[in-house]
Amino acid sequence: MVSTLNSHDELSQTVDSIRGAGGSAASCTGDVTDPEAVLGMVAMTIDRFGRLDALVNNAAVRAEQPFIGMAFQDWRRILSVILDGTFFCAQACVPHIVRAGGGSIVNIGGETGHSGAAGRAHVVTAKAGLAGMTKALALELAPHRITVNCVVPGRIETVRAANTATPSRHGTPPPIGRFGLPEEVAAMVSMLCGPRARYITGQAIHVNGGGWMP
Repeated sequence: MVSTLNSHDELSQTVDSIRGAGGSAASCTGDVTDPEAVLGMVAMTIDRFGRLDALVNNAAVRAEQPFIGMAFQDWRRILSVILDGTFFCAQACVPHIVRAGGGSIVNIGGETGHSGAAGRAHVVTAKAGLAGMTKALALELAPHRITVNCVVPGRIETVRAANTATPSRHGTPPPIGRFGLPEEVAAMVSMLCGPRARYITGQAIHVNGGGWMP
């Protein structure tokens, strides 16, 4: 099940891509900051597919704003989507993953949550919290055979980046000599959700071409 709140075109494209690759996919819309909406999305998933094996928390809001003068509601909006959304989705999904005999949770983090960044105190704090939540859930859910990991993308060539900045938007490429592709992030997520990654949990895995090394 692929869900979104506002990115309807991207939602349709993602579902079509999955089906085109031979997979089975359905879509729904909902607000991850609304626990009732989250429960509804999970119920739709169970009704459609009969079980739930993996959860990928990818909801986020990209924002830049000086900390001085930042309104509390702006701070809370970012943390609500990234942290509260992950909390609600995980709580709603975990019982079903347990019933399936185990599975995976993958949180999509952010490099600035580890390196820091000016003008993004709310985003950096939320992404750092996501890394902490990953470790906490990895320990707590291990007895249920649920792995929990955080994939941290570096500088990735995306449609959003291409439409909003200059050709030099990324600055100097990372040591590997180029910027990443969305497919490379997706490959890591797919691996972590698959049977060959059952001994990997509690990790923040950076997909960044060596651009930042913890």
